[in-house]
Amino acid sequence: MKRSPTVVVIGAGAAGLATAKSLLDDGIDVTVLEKGDRPGGLWAIDNASGLSPAYDSLHLNTSRRRTEFVDFPMPSDWPDYPSAASIEGYLRDYADTFGVTDVIRFGAEVTDLVRTGDAWRVTYRDLGDGADSDASADTDRGARTGRGAPAGADDSTDTLVADAVIVANGHNWCPRWPDPGPPGDFTGLQMHARDHRAAQRFAGERVLVVGMGNSAMDIAVDASYVAAAPVLLSARRGVHVVPKYLFGRPSDATGARLATLPWRMRQRIAQTMLRIAVGTPQSYGLPEPSGGLFQNHPTISDTIHHRLTHGEVVPRPGIVRFDGRTVHFADGSADEVDTLVWATGYRVSIPFLGSEWTGGDPERMPLYQRVFHLEDPSLMFVGLMQSTGAALPVVEQQAKLAAAHLAGRYALPARTEQQRAVARSRAAAIDRWGDSRPMMRIDFDEYVNALPKEVAAGMERARRGSSVYAVATRPTPTTPRTSAQTHAPLEAGTTPATRTLTEETAP
Repeated sequence: MKRSPTVVVIGAGAAGLATAKSLLDDGIDVTVLEKGDRPGGLWAIDNASGLSPAYDSLHLNTSRRRTEFVDFPMPSDWPDYPSAASIEGYLRDYADTFGVTDVIRFGAEVTDLVRTGDAWRVTYRDLGDGADSDASADTDRGARTGRGAPAGADDSTDTLVADAVIVANGHNWCPRWPDPGPPGDFTGLQMHARDHRAAQRFAGERVLVVGMGNSAMDIAVDASYVAAAPVLLSARRGVHVVPKYLFGRPSDATGARLATLPWRMRQRIAQTMLRIAVGTPQSYGLPEPSGGLFQNHPTISDTIHHRLTHGEVVPRPGIVRFDGRTVHFADGSADEVDTLVWATGYRVSIPFLGSEWTGGDPERMPLYQRVFHLEDPSLMFVGLMQSTGAALPVVEQQAKLAAAHLAGRYALPARTEQQRAVARSRAAAIDRWGDSRPMMRIDFDEYVNALPKEVAAGMERARRGSSVYAVATRPTPTTPRTSAQTHAPLEAGTTPATRTLTEETAP
């Protein structure tokens, strides 16, 4: 006899919430483990996990209509680019509306994920209110701590045993530092962009921001209003800078009109429109982009051009060395700096999953449709991608694909075909984006349109007799748990009648 699978989702950001919602829609038993104290992931400013990179001035870089969940539109009276606080509230309302909040365990830090027989053993620490005693360790460098703080967790360890696991822990939380860094010693304050919160921190200081991404330019603009001198913006390579509006419309809406064209044709048209609207990065003193639009990730900013043309932000090339508070650059110039902000991005980290699954580098992990692990499709990933557009519609479609698989409606192709599909995707990504994260790259419009077709193809495979996901019946005790007992630990090896997830508690 078949039964509905039990599933653990790791993370309650946008990806985890969308995943849990899709599973609940199919009547699948799901538990979400979230390290922080509330849903929202990176959008939850000052989340007790200490991992959110959000700052006070943060707003969407993709427009509201291109970002919202299909199943949960954003309010029509919102601006085109809502604030981070608005998005956090939107995700919280999404979780409440669809019953996702009820299946989340907050303050649960997953420490180990192991395949044991026909099940997954998920071990997590109980952090109480979701505090993170280690959040600052990777970002501090002795200069500044992260924003999370311990809340008296008892450090107890619990274990869940489930049929399937969906990893949705995000990839914009573990800072990437320059390695190796420039020679010499910098005696001012160094911090990573993840630790930026408010511009007032830079009041009266000489500030250098390293990087050309969205956070780099937002922070440079923030600091330029309070710093003691023009903010320096250093980068070795350039990017295309796209304003949030082109010709009176959100810039990504313009891109949507071109979505049916081949990407190289879209590139030529969009680059021409961008050049007509705002000129080239070089005309503002910024480095020339290393690739065409839609090849390297563009930076979205309405404000950086204004601050550059008014001399409040000043471009600098790459750093060659430090000498106390003097920073020397590749063009021979040197400046005195009090605070250096490394806006150098994030590395993918799945610390609870062994190298036998990640291959030692999660950024290069081959996944069918960017969701299914090739070795075991009961291990899935939602949100482990780098999109040319918004993230929420992507994770929503990935979640629906994962749910269709676990509900037994969708059949995967043969493993050899999965491998061939992954190889084709990788080759196409390298041709377009080079060897930087080729296994994670997706074209937003192409991918979001392709996943529903993949679900339909999998349903057709199932109709024709291809095997679908199924689990055997597991005995359950006759006495169900009450709602008040939902989060109470059980003895090892038992399975509750109302929740078929096996839960174990270690002292």
